[in-house]
Amino acid sequence: MKSIAKIQSTLGKLVRSTLYACAAVAVLSGNAAAAAKVRIGVVGSLSDASIYIAEAKGYFKDEGIDAEIIRFPNSAQMIAPIGAGQLDVAVGATSAGLYNSIGRGIDIKVVADKGSMPPGHGYVPLLVRKDLVDSGAFKSLKDLKGLRVGSQSPGGSALSLLNEALKKGGVPYKDVKISYMGHSQLAAALQNKALDAAMVTEPNATRAVQTGTVVRFSPQADQIYPSQQVAVVLYRGAFARQEAATATKVMRAYIRATRDYNDALVNGKLTGKNSDEIISILSKSTNEKDPSIYKVATAHGCHPDGMVNVASMKHDYEFFKEQGLITTPVDIDKVVDMSFARAVVNELGPYKPK
Repeated sequence: MKSIAKIQSTLGKLVRSTLYACAAVAVLSGNAAAAAKVRIGVVGSLSDASIYIAEAKGYFKDEGIDAEIIRFPNSAQMIAPIGAGQLDVAVGATSAGLYNSIGRGIDIKVVADKGSMPPGHGYVPLLVRKDLVDSGAFKSLKDLKGLRVGSQSPGGSALSLLNEALKKGGVPYKDVKISYMGHSQLAAALQNKALDAAMVTEPNATRAVQTGTVVRFSPQADQIYPSQQVAVVLYRGAFARQEAATATKVMRAYIRATRDYNDALVNGKLTGKNSDEIISILSKSTNEKDPSIYKVATAHGCHPDGMVNVASMKHDYEFFKEQGLITTPVDIDKVVDMSFARAVVNELGPYKPK
């Protein structure tokens, strides 16, 4: 009888173990099924920081988000995929191209800040050839008149920034010769004297200054055009409307990461207490692989509560209209939807620096 009892006990343990194992598998399977797949487009720039931080620190996973981060050569190439439902979240420049896409019926919402220029964060500086400054040919913004000036793209936010610089110098926009090329090409064109000045985004600006052939001209970009909204986070319209709970979870992860980024900043540089961790993430994830550049380059601003500078977007939109770059009018107030960011801030509370 004892042997039968032992066998029954052993069988009971096996059954219980099997049931526990099945339950565990069921729970794991349930969690896997519950994870929401979200496709996020990035360009690998430094201002994609919050997305990379959220991924590296597990903030998307904390929200039950299976984030698929997809690299694109530039933000313009994300417009068709997000319009076709192949992306849920994207990054974008506040450009004429973005507004024209929305005007054509691409269903996109601007939902959060990605890159802006609050005080100390002029990360798209005006660079001028050092020989022009040393010779006295360039002393102030009024000396931009007649110069060959470079910018990244027709209808980009840097053009509106350039226009503000010209206005401060009393120079009509038509009185400069503008050439368009990529960020790194702008710096190279300054060094070989194909350009006289350019609006160059970090970290390319710092690398150009380090060659000794160009100077970062004062006033800085954040003084020329305070708090310009340069880049934003975009949601596919249907994602925002039909998957609002998931969209809020994505925003919660994003804002947590953005606050980590802000905690790493001191006077516009990534030199704060957790900056080494942030730099490690960015040097592995972005196009800039040299960790040393992060502590000396001017860091982009990104509002820790995700808020977008709508007034800046409207200002730039009007400039684009004046230049004939807007093909179909749009209402900026209807383009921007900060409800997701506000919902998260209501839950987490306003940002408080650590």
